[in-house]
Amino acid sequence: MLKKSLVLILLVATTNTFAGNWQVKVGGTILAPTADNGQLAGGAVTGVEAKRGYSLTPSVEYFFTDTNLSTELLLATPFKHDVTSNGTKIASFKHLPPTVTVKYNFNNSTPVTPYVGLGGTMVIPFGEKTTGPIAGTKLDAKVAFGVAAQVGAIYKPDPAQNWGIFFDTRYVNVKSDLKLNGESIGTLKVNPLVYTLGVSYKF
Repeated sequence: MLKKSLVLILLVATTNTFAGNWQVKVGGTILAPTADNGQLAGGAVTGVEAKRGYSLTPSVEYFFTDTNLSTELLLATPFKHDVTSNGTKIASFKHLPPTVTVKYNFNNSTPVTPYVGLGGTMVIPFGEKTTGPIAGTKLDAKVAFGVAAQVGAIYKPDPAQNWGIFFDTRYVNVKSDLKLNGESIGTLKVNPLVYTLGVSYKF
């Protein structure tokens, strides 16, 4: 699925019609949850925390002509997270987080072009598994939606070059409703900081 998405991105971006307005990026990403969930299941499970996840994240960006604005779609290979209760692993899950942001790219006479963005994300969980004290139960995490803020910069030694190196950070406000054996047990807050370092190519 990821390979097909990358091929589609490249085919669209290289057409003469859109030359100069498209940029593709590929990076390595760390997703670091920041939320303190406290307790689930009416206090039966306490100290709940989602751990860091890692992924390869391609994205495609379109620059609007004669403006400083662009819009970026972030894709990803699946992230995997362990969930702990007071330090003990109780579950794990995978998810895909397609994210769209509208960005403002600052004018700059240096090789570094900073940008900020704001948009939304959808979290698609799957592969939920339980272990430890709740092993053998069925965990279900629901699809969730959230707001995403972004700040970053692209470095190009020569502005006329197509290739660049970028780093950005996103903060995403998102949480997922949980069910255990079909019964609601509360909400898993994630609210991650998402760090990405990679390369870009503008057509």
